[in-house]
Amino acid sequence: MGENVGAALERAARLFADREAVVDGDTRWSYAQLNERVAGFDAALGGLGLQQGDVVGVLALNSAAHLVSWLAIPRSGRVLNDLNVRLAPAELEFILGDSGARALVVDDVFLEMGRALADACATVEHLIYAGRGETPDGCLSFTELAATPGGPAAPLDADTVAGIFYTGGTTGLPKGVMLTHRNLVANAKHTLIAIKYATDDRYLHAAPMFHLANGASVFALTWVGGTHVIIPAFDPALWLRTVAEHRVTRALLVPTMVTMVAHHPDVAQTDISSLRSMLYGASPMPEELLRTAMQLFPCDWIQAYGMTEAAPIVTCLSPEDHRRGLEGEEPFAARLRSAGTPVVGVEAEVRRGDGSLADLGEPGEIWVRGPNVMAGYFHREEETAAALDADGWYHSGDAAYQDAGGYLFIVDRVKDMIISGGENVYSTEVENALYQHAAVLECAVFGVPDEQWGERVHAAVVLKPEQTAEEAELIDHCRPLIAGYKLPRSIEFHAEPLPKSGAGKLLKRELRQPHWEGRERQVS
Repeated sequence: MGENVGAALERAARLFADREAVVDGDTRWSYAQLNERVAGFDAALGGLGLQQGDVVGVLALNSAAHLVSWLAIPRSGRVLNDLNVRLAPAELEFILGDSGARALVVDDVFLEMGRALADACATVEHLIYAGRGETPDGCLSFTELAATPGGPAAPLDADTVAGIFYTGGTTGLPKGVMLTHRNLVANAKHTLIAIKYATDDRYLHAAPMFHLANGASVFALTWVGGTHVIIPAFDPALWLRTVAEHRVTRALLVPTMVTMVAHHPDVAQTDISSLRSMLYGASPMPEELLRTAMQLFPCDWIQAYGMTEAAPIVTCLSPEDHRRGLEGEEPFAARLRSAGTPVVGVEAEVRRGDGSLADLGEPGEIWVRGPNVMAGYFHREEETAAALDADGWYHSGDAAYQDAGGYLFIVDRVKDMIISGGENVYSTEVENALYQHAAVLECAVFGVPDEQWGERVHAAVVLKPEQTAEEAELIDHCRPLIAGYKLPRSIEFHAEPLPKSGAGKLLKRELRQPHWEGRERQVS
């Protein structure tokens, strides 16, 4: 049972039955009550005919029911497919179809979209309503299903797939990262070591639950019997009120969210003294913002770097690193620009193109190995073979160098990926959308610096002869095709062909360079 994600809740229910497990609006559950609902929903899925290996999708804001879904769906061998709520309907339809999801859990916000997706996807047999009102026609009640008498979790092999988490694909189509029970259990242990969750911790689920940056804490916190404090989505005013009202001790924010909280008018008069640590990641934190935030929130600060394929944590920059760095002590001051060192249990190395180890200070590709590294991409054998080698190393596509202390400094991306406001955007997805406009002859999409989002999605476009198009027209054209956060925020038009190598490969670096002039990193 130890390598089943169900072990976390089983332990908490046994040792901390009466402790407060969930705070979600008016909802208050002990660990005994949370365990009853998780076991009940697990049993109910079996009663609907869903077997081991069957996929259950979730399309919902953060909630107690969403947490139950995380804990219950993989418990007896079914597969969680937690959907990014910011995706366009066409993208969600593709993901549900690609994964073969047989059931879909939706809340009030996504009920109508869920109905449309269930109609469009032949595999979806059950639409499960997890909202707060009366169960609509044609839906099953999450509340009633979770009240089903349940039993112990089914025994599972550690390499059973627990979840398929879709990330942008370099081919323009999302690809599903298969994470096993071994992967998620290992990541929970790594998270416990790095962040040191304790039984009296109260973690605020403000980042979206579909994102593994938040998911890293679901099993780790549950394992030690901490309290899950949940708000539907991030809002700086609500975040501040919730920290104060519920005495939150641990929180995760991406740098864009930190900016919004730090500049909110309520921050000065809000009691945030309960906070023990703030975890941030998804994109680097500007040093000026970090200094401001650490003054406003005088708690421990921890940076985490990772990726979906690593379930997700690979490295951490510790509270000690932050304190000594901000005091100006070298080499810690320089290391504030780093992503930290590999967490206990994970190997991370910088390799050259031929696979040999790079020298200290020499940029190369980050390779990652450990029990947290994915089983592969769902139905993507070629992409799996390209990403995972025979020795178990995952080739991340991130370029970095390492210093003498083992600290990783990320400088660029081998893959054409943009991180805007903590969300991954693969340039190919945006380019594919632009190319569907009749006037576009050539386009290249890349990230450029942005004060608010770290990076914004930017496009360079060459129009066909005799054709015209304005920036707003091209952006509006993309709107129904891709998620809003993937839309180009700015477009530059070129009269001449875009620069290419002798082999005809588009030279995005030449297009990006003017936008990043004078900056140490080519990512933000």
